[in-house]
Parts: sequence; C-alpha cells; structure tokens
Amino acid sequence: MSFQEKFNNLLAGANINRNNSRAELIQAAVDNGEAVVSENGALATWTKPDSTGRSPKDTIIVKRDESAASIDWTAANNLPVDAETFDMLVEDALATLGESSNVYASDRVIGADSDYALPVTTIANKALNVLFCDNMFRPVPGDLDKSIFADKSFTLLACPDHKLDAKRYEGRLRNDPRIGGTSTMAIAVDFDRRIGVVYGSQYCGSCKKLLFTVMNYMLPEANILPIHCSANEGPSGDVALLLGLSGTGKTTLSAVAERGLLGDDEHGWNDNGVANFENGCYAKLIDLNPDKEPEIFKACFQKKNYKEHGAIIENAMMWPDGSFDLFDDRLTPNSRGSYPLEYLTNIKESSKGGHPNTILFLTADANGVLPPVSKLTKEQAMLWFIMGYTSKLAGTETGVTEPVSAFSRFFGAPFMPRNPDDYASLLGKQLDKHGTQVYLVNTGWSGGPYGVGSRMDIMETRAMVAAAIDGSLKDVDFKKDEVFKVLVPQTCPGVENSNILSPINTWDDKDAYRQRALKLAGDFAAQWDKAYEGKGIDPAIAAECPGK
Repeated sequence: MSFQEKFNNLLAGANINRNNSRAELIQAAVDNGEAVVSENGALATWTKPDSTGRSPKDTIIVKRDESAASIDWTAANNLPVDAETFDMLVEDALATLGESSNVYASDRVIGADSDYALPVTTIANKALNVLFCDNMFRPVPGDLDKSIFADKSFTLLACPDHKLDAKRYEGRLRNDPRIGGTSTMAIAVDFDRRIGVVYGSQYCGSCKKLLFTVMNYMLPEANILPIHCSANEGPSGDVALLLGLSGTGKTTLSAVAERGLLGDDEHGWNDNGVANFENGCYAKLIDLNPDKEPEIFKACFQKKNYKEHGAIIENAMMWPDGSFDLFDDRLTPNSRGSYPLEYLTNIKESSKGGHPNTILFLTADANGVLPPVSKLTKEQAMLWFIMGYTSKLAGTETGVTEPVSAFSRFFGAPFMPRNPDDYASLLGKQLDKHGTQVYLVNTGWSGGPYGVGSRMDIMETRAMVAAAIDGSLKDVDFKKDEVFKVLVPQTCPGVENSNILSPINTWDDKDAYRQRALKLAGDFAAQWDKAYEGKGIDPAIAAECPGK
C-alpha cells in the first residue's frame, strides 16, 4: 500500500476528528489530560525534560538527488538522513496514529499572501498540538487556488508523546548520550515529497519551526525572500523589518504604539510586499513583566472562559490555585505562550504590508565596540545578513566566562537550509529594486565590554530606531568605521549626546577599545573563512567583512 493510500485510510478512519472548532479542540485537550485549565482560563501544559525546547541534533533533512544540491550540507544545522530511514519514520507515525483512540487533523496555510500560501494538513494524536497549529497557522483563504503552492500541500504527522524503538533505528539515528543509546526522537522533513514527522518531541515549537523551515526552503525557488524578523507598519503605510537573535530587543523594539504589528517571527517578501507567515505568536514567558510587555501578558493571561481562550502556556511554573510564577525557571528558562495575533491590540489584521522602507539588523555586542547605530551599503547589508552576529554572555552556557561571538546566518540559521547565496542574492535584488535602507543597531554594550561598560540606554536606542524608520537619519553626515567598515552617523535626531555614536569615545582606555575591536573583526574573518569561503558568494560582499 502506498503512503498516499495510508494517508487516505487514516483520514477516513473512524477515530479522526478533522477541522474541529477551537472550543472543541480546547475541550478535547482538557478531557484527554493533555492540559489543565489555569485560573485565568488559558491552558497550562508541561513537557518531559527532553522536550523543553527544540532538539537540533534530532532535527534531520532527507537527502535526495532532487534537492541535495540546493541545501548547504556543511551548515551545522543541516543534518542529512537517508530516504529509507525517513520512510521508516513515516510508517511508524502512520501506525501510531492509526492505533490511537483519537486523531485530530486540521487544514491551515502558512503565509498571509494568497499568492504563495502553503496548504498544510497537520495530523496528530494530541488535540493540544492541533490547537497550537490553529493558533500559529492561518485559516485557508477563499482564493487559495491562486497560490503557487495550491497543488503542493504539505503533510505534518505528529506523535509527541510516543518514543521511537531505539533498536529499530540503531545505526540510522544519532546516539543520544542522555539515554545511553540511539535517539528515540526525530523531527524530520522531506522537502521533495512535502512530508514532515515530529515523533517523540512534546515541544510545541517543533511543529511550528519545521513548517517555517519548509517555507524558507521553498520560497527562494519562486524568487521570494523569507526573513526571520518582526515587521510593523506606520500610519502612512511605511513598513519596517527588525531582524535579531534572542536578547537583542527585537520584540521590544517592534512593539510601538503608533505602528501596527504585521508579525513577530517569520515573513516573506515578494513583488507584493511583505507578508507574515503566521496567525499567532509563540512568546518567551520567563521573567515577563506586565509593565514592560503588557501586550504579551494580556494575550496570555487575560481572563476568559477557557473554551474561548485557547492560549497555551507551556512549561511555566503554575501553583495549585492556577496562578503562574513567570520568574521561576526551575522547569526551564524557555517557558512559552502560544496565542493568536488577534489577542494583541495593535496589529494589522491582514498581516500584509508594502515593501519595507527600512530594515534594522539588531545585535547585542557584548564587546562594546560596535556603533549604537550605523548605515549599511547594499554589500554590507548582504554581509551582515549572512553573518547574523550577536554575543553570547558569560554564564549563559557552561564554560562561557566572557562574551563570545555568535553567528547565526540570516539571523535564523537552524531554519534556513538552502545555500547561503540563495538568500543573500535575493536580499540584494530587493534592496536594489525598492531602495530600502538598512541599518545596524547595537543594543549591547557601550563604554567597555560586558562587566565593564553598560548596556545601551533603551530610550537612546528607541530614538535611533525612530530616526532610522522615519527617514531623518538617512541624510546626516556619516563617517566610515576603519575596523568594521560601516557608516557611522555623526549626529542622530533625538540623541542629544552625539559623542556616544562613535563607541571609542565612550571608552576610557582607547588602546583597549582598539584591541577589542580588532579581536571582534578577527572573529568575523575566521567565521567567513570557515562557513562561506568557496560558496560562490560575490567577492564584493566578502570585501565588506571586518578583518578581511
């Protein structure tokens, strides 16, 4: 029997619940013991310790002749698996689902722009996972037939609570030192047959990120640029994109009262403009302060009847009275809240906007040597896009005792599987076509490295971001930084003390600044040589790499 016949049999089975209402999915999750109702009406759920976050070492891609050349197999996050092993995973998932007392399926799409919305059928034996996909993926539009992917639907099979038979996969999947043998978890994707499997991972984000990786793979073939970013729009229709890794301030700086939010995580940029992939948000909750992040707090913890709520609070500490302690990280510092975009007050309902006027690359430089704001040429923008630089701070990982340079290509390395030039060249074409201005914003340290200097003042950073977005920064005088090659403004509207715009001015020890700057430039050069040398990237881009 073919896979398609098995899919059809599964969807026609007596145990299938397809396209249930949100209220029905919520009730099923409660009745099945998958989640409990909290004091405010949101659903609280907890995972096993191996599922408090993504499992990158168990996230694998089928290596087939049809697509192998388009994937960068030298990238640390692109782990190949052979077709036979993937077929075994599909067979096991189908068998597990077929034997489950209840199976839930939903038909949604990824992408707010109907021109490239990707139809997705999620099939799981947990109502909670399908509710999560209802939060995160978008309703099927009435004009789906015009999508370039209308006849290229994707199927996701999820068996979160089950584990693979280690003996069956011995020599096929990795050895997991935590269990002393072959891994019993897999998050696997077949781009060519458009099938995904989440087996053994209870982390809801595994489903979301698998599908967004699919979009990030498929879109460049259609000359559409996928971007891991937040996006907002001003009253006049001007669009800004903010790219940045965790801890750089992306969520904080994109949440502006006078600008409507398109989305906070993944977008596509085509000839129509920018469109959000998602229907919702999956926000980190640890240390969430309702005064500083009132929108996220309200979305997750507003009081509603539980059947009308549907926010999912994952791995947060909850007390017997149903209240949460978001400052308790004993379960995990990666507690999350999933909720629909409509729970936020300042959104653009269509989740679509025009071509971006401004793009901001956010970095938290713990070395304290990057300018707080600088303008990038097209080639520099492509270079910094490729590099995706920020810093790991001391104490964030075992053995990290001082700031360490961290590079995540395109500010989302685990989810960008294609060869790097596929993304960089598309960015360059869009910048040429639409005249978009790109700025680098350092939300990190000034006056010295972490432990010596101080974090950039958020109000000054907001002023620089505002000047970049409203266009008033574009025409000031700039001076090229000798080490990092970026263009540093000599003044900035809204910033009274222009002295801080050149980081060396904020250091007492100028020689220490120069040494630290050269060290960071050397990190850039070493990363370029390691990850991108010989990858066919335009030499004009490589020439803008610090240290080269």
